[in-house]
Order: sequence, then C-alpha cells, then structure tokens
Amino acid sequence: QVQLVESGGGLVQPGGSLRLSCATSVSIYTIYAMGWYRQAPGKQRELVARLTNRGRSDYADSVKGRFTISRDNAKNTVYLQMTSLKPEDTAVYYCNLEIITGNYWGQGTQVTVSS
Repeated sequence: QVQLVESGGGLVQPGGSLRLSCATSVSIYTIYAMGWYRQAPGKQRELVARLTNRGRSDYADSVKGRFTISRDNAKNTVYLQMTSLKPEDTAVYYCNLEIITGNYWGQGTQVTVSS
C-alpha cells in the first residue's frame, strides 16, 4: 500500500519561509517523479514543483526563484523549501507520487501566509 505523509505546513507571515516534507513508503528508486501541487479556495489544483527520477525539476512560474524542490533518497522523502512567501501562496499543498501503478496523493497540508 502506497503511503504519503506530509508535514511542515502552518501559518507564516509574508516574506517568511516554510519547508514541507513528504515521506513515502515507496522506494525512491522506483519513482518516476514526485511533486507538490496546491489548491486555494475556489481554484483548481495546480502544479507547484515536480522532480523526476532523473533529477529534472519543473516549477510554476509564480514560484520560480522562491521555492526549491529536493529529495533525500535515504529517507524516501521529498521536500519543498518555500521562501519569500506571499499571501497568494496560501493553499492546501498536496504531495504527488508518480510510479508505475499510477498517481498517488497525500492528505494535504495547509499553508497560510498572513500578517
């Protein structure tokens, strides 16, 4: 059974930083890609950042230069380091896993950027 456990969300002031973590029960070496998506109230879920097994990373234009996706193979964990946070970054952030059997989602973690 595929499991994704997210952590690291919370309330932060504009300009602040947060790091999200997503730990999986699946070996990192069997993963095609892992990514972070977000969904704000009344909006569609959108890609934030994605990292392939070959090390290629893609980012939404709105977060380029502020967010960094990375992974720790030994811990089967992917991270999203978020800096210079803005109120418009407020959303539920979801971890996504792409493996041979399909796509899997975490439960989501709330990120709120507000003064």
